[in-house]
Amino acid sequence: MATPAQLTYPGIAMAVFAQQFCLPVPSLLLLMTAGALAAQGDGNLRLWLVLLSGIVGCLAADGFWFWLGRRWGSGVIRLVCSFTPDPRRSREKAKGTFDRWGLRLLLVAKFVPGLDGISPPLAGAEGATVRGFVLYDAAGSAIWTATYVVIGYIFANQMDVVMHGLQRFGLLLIVLVGGPLLGYVLWRAMRMVRMIRHLRLRRISPALLQAKLNENDRVAVIDLLNYEADERVTAGIPGALRVDPARLRLQPKLIVPEGVDVVLYCSTKNEFASARVAESLGKMGFADVWVLEGGLQAWVQEGRPVSIELNTPEQFAERLGIVRSEDAR
Repeated sequence: MATPAQLTYPGIAMAVFAQQFCLPVPSLLLLMTAGALAAQGDGNLRLWLVLLSGIVGCLAADGFWFWLGRRWGSGVIRLVCSFTPDPRRSREKAKGTFDRWGLRLLLVAKFVPGLDGISPPLAGAEGATVRGFVLYDAAGSAIWTATYVVIGYIFANQMDVVMHGLQRFGLLLIVLVGGPLLGYVLWRAMRMVRMIRHLRLRRISPALLQAKLNENDRVAVIDLLNYEADERVTAGIPGALRVDPARLRLQPKLIVPEGVDVVLYCSTKNEFASARVAESLGKMGFADVWVLEGGLQAWVQEGRPVSIELNTPEQFAERLGIVRSEDAR
C-alpha cells in the first residue's frame, strides 16, 4: 500500500479537484486508500482531515463551475453537453431533473455519471443563491467523500491486499486496459481535430448560399439549432432540415446523388457541433460538407429570409433525390 508520506492532504484535495474537471485522476482510489491509511492509526493521516480535504477539493471545483454558470448561463451548459453523444437531450434531461429537485440534486449528483459535471453550472445558470449552493454542495461533497473514505477505512485489510496486487500487476493492467482506452480516445480526438480543420477550409458565405438556393442548386441545408438546444431561436433558413442528432444516428446508409452540397449552420460559429454532425453525415453517405460562415446570426444580420416552416425529412429527401440504400435495391 502507498505509504502515508506519499499521500498528503493537499494531494487528496488536488486529486478530487482534478476529477471534477473531468481529468483522468483516480481520486476514488486515493480516497479509499487514505481511509485505509487512517484506519492504521499511525498518526500521519487523520480521518477527519482526509474528509475535509475531499470536501474542499469538491467545493473548489464546483464553485468555479457554479460561477461560470452564473456568468455565461446557457452557453456553459451547451459547452458541457456538447461532449455528450446527444447534447440536446442531455441538456433537457439535466434541466428537467434540476427543475424537479432543485438544489437537493447536489446531494446525490456526484454519484450519477454526467449529472455530476453539469449540476454545478446548471445551478448557477438557473439563478440559485450562493448560500444555498454552498450549503447543498458541501453536504453532497461530504456524502460523496465520506462514502469512499469510509469504505477504505472499514476494509483496510482488504485494501492492503488490493494495493499489493496493484503494485505487482499495475503496469500490466495499465497496458492491457488503459492502453486501448487511451488509443481510442486519442483516435477520436484526432478525427475531430481533422474534421474541424477541414470544415474551416470549407466555408460558404450567406450571400453565396442564398444565390445557390435562388438558382435551385442542389444544396442540402442542415439546421443544427436542435443540436445546440437553443430554445430562443425557432425560425431557420427556408428549405432547411432541422436535425435531431439522435435521429441522425438511427438513419440507415443513404444514397446521395452526385453534385449535392451539404451546408451546416447553427445559431453561432460552433465548429465543434458542426464537426460532430459532419462526421455522422459522412457515415450516412454525404461527402461534400460546408459550414455557413457566421452561422444563422450572420444570415439574419444581413437581412436574409427566415421561416418557421422548414422541410420535413420526406420533403428534403424528395427535393434532393436522396434514397435509402435498402430502397434502391
